[in-house]
Amino acid sequence: MTNTAEVKIIGAGLAGSEAALQLAKRGIKVKLYEMRPFKNTGAHVTEDCAEFVCSNSLGSADLTNASGLLKAEMEILGGELIKIAKENSVPAGNALAIAREDFSKAVTSKINENPNIELIREEITEIPDGNVIIASGPLTSDNFAKSIQDFTESEHLHFFDAIAPIVELDSINFEKAFWGARYDKGEASYINCPMNQEEYEKFYNILINAPRIEQHSVDKNTKFFESCLPVEVLASRGVDTLRFGPMKPVGLIDKRTGIENYAVVQLRQDNSAKTLFNLVGFQTNLKWGAQKELVHSIPGLENANIVRYGVMHRNTFINASQVLNPTFESKKRKGLFFAGQITGTEGYTESIAGGLLAGINMARRIMRKDLFIPPKETMIGAISNYITDKAHLAHISKRDGSLRYLPPQPINSNWAIVAPIELSKSERKNKKLKTELLSKRAIESIKTIALKIINE
Repeated sequence: MTNTAEVKIIGAGLAGSEAALQLAKRGIKVKLYEMRPFKNTGAHVTEDCAEFVCSNSLGSADLTNASGLLKAEMEILGGELIKIAKENSVPAGNALAIAREDFSKAVTSKINENPNIELIREEITEIPDGNVIIASGPLTSDNFAKSIQDFTESEHLHFFDAIAPIVELDSINFEKAFWGARYDKGEASYINCPMNQEEYEKFYNILINAPRIEQHSVDKNTKFFESCLPVEVLASRGVDTLRFGPMKPVGLIDKRTGIENYAVVQLRQDNSAKTLFNLVGFQTNLKWGAQKELVHSIPGLENANIVRYGVMHRNTFINASQVLNPTFESKKRKGLFFAGQITGTEGYTESIAGGLLAGINMARRIMRKDLFIPPKETMIGAISNYITDKAHLAHISKRDGSLRYLPPQPINSNWAIVAPIELSKSERKNKKLKTELLSKRAIESIKTIALKIINE
């Protein structure tokens, strides 16, 4: 089946690629615009679609985890990129991590081979007429960002995101480093570099005194997303912050010694060949020379070959509660949708989910069907409803008692935004049981919705 309507999608990242594939499989022609490689972002290193630029992990695959539930919902709804991610996964314990280059190449091939999708390498600087999905992401070009700002009649918000260094496996010293998983759960797929107190304090001293890359747009008002804070920002909060964060040693025992160390740096597989590993939780904006000194101060990484240094980039997003309906369609203009991190969601899985929802709804708009608003008891519905509802931003001004609205902050999947479920007093105290019940309810709901969407 083909449809005479055409959709323009701006941005071939995770959200744009997912939206394109959703529309194409429904017989709708797509022009997918991507400015790379003619204009780069400063964070991407390839010209492939759906490139992962930060971590290579999509987070937990466990249904009792918010991110795991979101993945399961997308699979039920016919998500394309989740399937490709599983086909290009690498060992990561209970998480879904991908070989980033293989994944992006697989997505690019699927797009290039689809007769309903035309991939156009060109920068778009103005919002086009017609049916449009804006999925330009957090690294939207300045010219196009200005066009979006003019359309929304509101200021863009931004925070700064950072990328972790990647090292070569063969350069890791396994006389000090060891393979393992926290509490021995799942496959021992993480490399662990243990530190005693003296080694940690030396590392910490290097980190807090290391020079950072200056950026003209970083100032005292800079907003960081809490789950992707630069390691140097975390360290500035106190000497033990890292030991209770990305360097926590709990559950990581070196079986050669039986010791639970003072701190541990973990590395996760980054490519399918198992030759590259990234430092988990080590997003950074340190100068490259300082990064090298810091990495080489970690036991086991004294001679590590750093194949990619950490960098920092701006994330741009709109105030979705002012601009969008829960369908991700513009309140101001029918046939214009936004998807991915530009809507104010955070995370790879969440970006794909935004593309899935926008793609499905654009198709339904074209086919003159009611748009799909996922219920709040599902994770995809909780996210889309939360970012487009300004109620949680409301506050009473202490100065004059007036009702005002706080600026939104990027959100990822979490249980706090899901519609509550009736539980007994004992059930409320059992966190695992609560998430199991919430997850079961969401899966049942999304299965019912999927049948309706597929059969209509």
